[in-house]
Amino acid sequence: MAVKTIISASRRTDIPAFYLPWFMTCLQKGCFRVVNPYNNRTKVVSAGPDQVHSIVFWSKNFGPFIEGEYGRRLEEMGYHLFFNFTINSTVPVLEPAMPSLENRLEQLRSLSKQWGARAVNWRFDPLSFFTSGDGKRQDNLADFPEIAAAAFDAGIERCITSFMDFYPKIKKRVQKMGGFMFYDPPTEKKIDILYQMQETLAPYKIVLQMCCEGDLLAKLPDDLSIEASSCVPGRLLAELYGDDLSLRKDTGQRVKAGCGCSVSVDIGSYKEHPCYHKCLYCYASPTGS
Repeated sequence: MAVKTIISASRRTDIPAFYLPWFMTCLQKGCFRVVNPYNNRTKVVSAGPDQVHSIVFWSKNFGPFIEGEYGRRLEEMGYHLFFNFTINSTVPVLEPAMPSLENRLEQLRSLSKQWGARAVNWRFDPLSFFTSGDGKRQDNLADFPEIAAAAFDAGIERCITSFMDFYPKIKKRVQKMGGFMFYDPPTEKKIDILYQMQETLAPYKIVLQMCCEGDLLAKLPDDLSIEASSCVPGRLLAELYGDDLSLRKDTGQRVKAGCGCSVSVDIGSYKEHPCYHKCLYCYASPTGS
């Protein structure tokens, strides 16, 4: 049996929000030309429906995807779809270019209704902690209960989270913001937060998973039943769309940190596809933006 490719679209930018016409043009041509961000080598990724097992979309705004009926068009072309939808609390200083929370929750309901809740991951990511001008400690958890309730109503089964990574470019970015500073809570505080999140999710039977948090997972008490996540979940994709895919872990990701993703090919580009959400904590955005 020939093994088909999982296309990841994309960890590097938000294709559903900003680059769907480009994406569709490449599919119609039958391939993507992908530049490796580390060595600048270009490879051609075949993308015909007979070569692609499934397309995993990542986005914070599926509005253009839904409004343009891209999902219907892709299904008619013979593609199988899976969705990683990041829905965080409304915190303008962290995510200045998001649609309203109400709008995003309606998008979640639409995706779940059309493709089934098993084909949708809800990502509440990253958990962020900061101080602003008044020195008061703040976080982005305020809307978590509301989002959890809406996710339950949509049939969502998984919530994936992680604590913010302090990349050098993020530190440089916030240095320009007078009085603003991210901080990293101690392990005990993180565990307390996870208890609170699990308690919120428990009545909804939504499983809490963690992305690339292997060290923290190893320190959790036994009564915190949190799993390592797989945002490109090969076994689930096999159940949904057939087993003609590879279940190997993606060694191009942070496996040592606990990434459980199955191997896929990311077709986005940091340089050619800048993301316009301008999230303050984003590793993909240039330092100065």
